Amino acid sequence: MAEIDFPAEIRALRGTYMSIENVTDVDALKAEIAELSEQAGAPDLWDDPASAQIVTSRLSHRQSEVERLSKLAARIDDLEVLVELGEDEGDEASMAEAAKELTSIRKALAELEVVTLLSGEYDEREAVVTIRAGAGGVDAADFAEMLMRMYLRWAERHGYPTTVMDTSYAEEAGLKSATFEVKAPYAFGTLSVEAGTHRLVRISPFDNQGRRQTSFAAVEVIPLIEQTDSIEIPDNEIRVDVFRSSGPGGQSVNTTDSAVRLTHIPTGIVVSMQNEKSQLQNRAAAMRVLQSRLLLVKKEQQDAEKKALAGDVKASWGDQMRSYVLNPYQMVKDLRTEHEVGNTSAVLDGDIDDFIDAGIRWRTGNRNAAANQD
Repeated sequence: MAEIDFPAEIRALRGTYMSIENVTDVDALKAEIAELSEQAGAPDLWDDPASAQIVTSRLSHRQSEVERLSKLAARIDDLEVLVELGEDEGDEASMAEAAKELTSIRKALAELEVVTLLSGEYDEREAVVTIRAGAGGVDAADFAEMLMRMYLRWAERHGYPTTVMDTSYAEEAGLKSATFEVKAPYAFGTLSVEAGTHRLVRISPFDNQGRRQTSFAAVEVIPLIEQTDSIEIPDNEIRVDVFRSSGPGGQSVNTTDSAVRLTHIPTGIVVSMQNEKSQLQNRAAAMRVLQSRLLLVKKEQQDAEKKALAGDVKASWGDQMRSYVLNPYQMVKDLRTEHEVGNTSAVLDGDIDDFIDAGIRWRTGNRNAAANQD
């Protein structure tokens, strides 16, 4: 093993940490924690449960941000002490442990550095993810289900709670579409780089001649709205349809018309919900997602107006953003960042952090380039 220059490595760690701390603005975070703590201690806090949930969730997140930073600083200090002791005593086991900890701290700092790049208007929000089967028939429906499992496994790996809000099963296998929430701070900013068209190339398990099949699925990621968002939808702009929830193969899983479909007439946006047992609950959940989608449409319109004023900035994602090739070779490649891996099984099992990190850095680079052209 090559000898490690620990003093230089520790200086580099401290430099990275300081830059992250400066961007994060710890003093502002602590001030916000004090303000939120005061709100959380109010005796009438839970008179408005929705508002209380926002306050307590934000407080918890801000506290975890500060704690994460302080723990990393302590780990760097402890590493320095471990190296000094190991060198003084010629302890190879301590030096091996220090090398392992150095790698671990580097990774933790890189993850934290990526979070500092999430500075978009809605990046801090929780996310609503919708996956739809595209061209490719039953293989596309199966691919949509594979992608849903991939993202749910990714969330599970990170301990992020998820709620499947709606699933529309295909006739033979897989999903026509599915919608689920990822309930974690910065879920939208993190997962928004996954939005776009995904392509799968493999030997089709549904083709009795064993031919290679290319299929597509679309991923949509929107921020979950909060009470402070001003998105009001007049009743005359919404058509409401109710129907019975159903599972795979059309088997009834609910004997009442509890599932709800909302259609926003001006935009044609359709949202279906069947996760809850009551029609009222499904309607409330569907309205929340519809408002979230309209919020994103509003932002996109504003961004388009700004872009028109600034001129043509080439920073589009394109129709196809990632390929998953299972045959004739094994590879997952992001066509925007050029990041690729050969372990397709791990990726489809939720190991997508490197793709997400590369996507966030790619997006930030494009935004910075666009800003420099202004």
